[in-house]
Amino acid sequence: MTTWGDFQAITQLSAGLNVAILSFVDISLPAIKERRRVFAKARDELEIHRKNPHKRTAVEKSDHAEAVGAVDRQLFDLWRETAAFESVEDSLMRSTGVFGFFGAILSLGLLWYSAIHYNDTLSLSGEMLTSLSFISLAGALGVNLFTASKASHYAKKCNELREHMRQKL
Repeated sequence: MTTWGDFQAITQLSAGLNVAILSFVDISLPAIKERRRVFAKARDELEIHRKNPHKRTAVEKSDHAEAVGAVDRQLFDLWRETAAFESVEDSLMRSTGVFGFFGAILSLGLLWYSAIHYNDTLSLSGEMLTSLSFISLAGALGVNLFTASKASHYAKKCNELREHMRQKL
């Protein structure tokens, strides 16, 4: 028979990790900041290419303006795609706080309960509640890894477009 006291270390681990969930945003924030930085840089570089003083003839200027316009459309389409994701990104970041808050409340409550009922038998519902407190960790971690992955994906696509600008414009 398992007692609450025997199980208390697991409950303590859950409480500590659930309180640490709030630092999980550090997983996705650097990728989000990098994506925003890369997009701003791409916009600035496109403006530099738009004003290219080396194009002297009317044909060169026309061809160049057409090529810049094509890249501008690609950058705009990519920006629109990421802008649609930004609202999802913001709600995913807020969900990390929600997961952390509820997980911390649950695990701290379980920790308090286990301290009071240290020698009592651990019930199935106690085990299930403790397991549930770990699910909030998995949810928060998954959300932040997904957000970081998407932000990195968009930054990579934008960097590819910047490389295309350097080579073709």
